[in-house]
Amino acid sequence: MFNWFKTLVLMAAIAALFVVIGGMLGGRSGMMLALVFAVVMNFGAYWFSDQMVLRMYNARQVDAQSAPEFYRMIGELASNAGLPMPRVYLIDENSPNAFATGRNPEHAAVAATTGILRLLSARELRGVMAHELAHVQHRDILISTVSATMAGAISALANFALFFGGRDSEGRPANPLAGIAVAILAPLAASLIQMAISRAREFEADRGGALISKDPASLASALEKIERYAAGIPFHTTEAHPETAQMMILNPLSGRGLASLFSTHPPTQERVARLREMARSGQSF
Repeated sequence: MFNWFKTLVLMAAIAALFVVIGGMLGGRSGMMLALVFAVVMNFGAYWFSDQMVLRMYNARQVDAQSAPEFYRMIGELASNAGLPMPRVYLIDENSPNAFATGRNPEHAAVAATTGILRLLSARELRGVMAHELAHVQHRDILISTVSATMAGAISALANFALFFGGRDSEGRPANPLAGIAVAILAPLAASLIQMAISRAREFEADRGGALISKDPASLASALEKIERYAAGIPFHTTEAHPETAQMMILNPLSGRGLASLFSTHPPTQERVARLREMARSGQSF
């Protein structure tokens, strides 16, 4: 519940940031123009996101004949979650990762790399895929698209300020230094809020996945194993496609200190600690 409240607050913050900056730079007309542009761009990305991402990773669709154990696992978890059976894909990639995509539960797809199937036990893999189905259940693709829409609109307004300058409340040209400052700081603030939304949704998917699998310790163990593996190799799938990092079960690009503000995922240690506490308390199982 707290993470849903946090998401709502962050969504309100990014919307408020858009309104304030839009009013500062272009007045009502400039604000609306940027919003329409961002909505059109992100609507297309949202509607076709599953096709684009699956094609990007050369994912191959599997069924009960080509991947019986994995496909049956997804079916059981989807049934536990009260979801329609999603399309199931495998990616021939050594890096252990998984993700969910699709604009709604009726058009969802889940994918896993062959690397994660080799690395994890069946129980751990079940925990990971339950996490991905929780993203589908919570419609996180929609949430991330809305936040991306607002962040894109803010960036468009910032570019407008950089090249054309802003206007004050009376329509007079604004201070050019203020325009430059807004052009630099506004997209930065939007990105910080967008990443915070992503981290909140990861916590919620961890919790939801634990409820679907009825085994929070399995996801905790999987996260620890994936992080250990990622720390030992110099190159990862998400480094090849950083634009999809927020979709993955774990992002090896996550930084520490100030860099963690731009991370799409919470610290693994914190995720594991929450899951272990769920396991100890037996929440709702």
